Amino acid sequence: MNETTFTVSTAPPFRFDLTVWALRRRAKNNLDRFNGRSYRRVLVLDNAPVELIARQIGTSEAKLEVGLRSEQKVAPRQQQDAKRLVLSMFGLKVNLQPFYNMTASEPALSELVEQFRGMRPTRYPTIFESLVNAIACQQVSLDAGISVLNRLSESFGSAFESHTARLCAFPSPEQLVKVSETDLKQLGFSYQKARSIKGLAFGVANGDIELEQLESASNEEAIAYLQTIRGIGHWSAEYVLLRGLGRLDVFPGDDVGGQNNIQNLLQLDARPDYEELGRLKAKWHPYAGLIYFHLLLDKLHIKGLI
Repeated sequence: MNETTFTVSTAPPFRFDLTVWALRRRAKNNLDRFNGRSYRRVLVLDNAPVELIARQIGTSEAKLEVGLRSEQKVAPRQQQDAKRLVLSMFGLKVNLQPFYNMTASEPALSELVEQFRGMRPTRYPTIFESLVNAIACQQVSLDAGISVLNRLSESFGSAFESHTARLCAFPSPEQLVKVSETDLKQLGFSYQKARSIKGLAFGVANGDIELEQLESASNEEAIAYLQTIRGIGHWSAEYVLLRGLGRLDVFPGDDVGGQNNIQNLLQLDARPDYEELGRLKAKWHPYAGLIYFHLLLDKLHIKGLI
């Protein structure tokens, strides 16, 4: 086994534990593993599975120590790709100070934000993974969605074997093209979701669906394009904008959990619908997505997970 280590710095404040939980969402997430200090995930870098291990240096330093483990020697290109992904996945380039300045004068927000100060907004490693997550978690509980995503990775993702465990990466479009809809249904996906995932994988693999162009598209353009993909509606498109493209001005307005969280936060008499939520979050522009992440952590805190 070969290993290389490097460090990545960000601006304080920084809480890696809170950031990881914003990415994991549930303790049963087997793709993004966390033992309270070290985060582990298998990434496919330059066509080879590599285990990434990240931990915060000390408890107050805004710095990560990142290790890469591979059966072969870790190439410079793999290390460069890993650093790029770490910066993106954990929001290490995001300047939080304007957000803190904005929320400091909002009584309903200031306590929430201060409680989770240092959490960074997270992104999936690829837009493709964010789309499959969106499809998997439609109209089911988050626990159920994450369970089927675990099975998807364990069944079809590239495996990394260590002396302690067998870990799997999230499957690529090319890997899922080879999987039948029946195989996907046996993992727990509905017929419609299996068809959507197969169609998405095939479209990305053959170039008919061009996801990378979304990085430079406006929110409106990205939503319109995403909704041309089978199985992607307005909620899923906004979810991908936030969690796949890092658009921090986006709060998925049709997210029932998010609506409930806003109702509790602002002590509203009823759960806000899409239009009312749009009016409420307008004053938080361009950081409504950061509010979404903080509310997620608040729910995890209530559940006793953090």
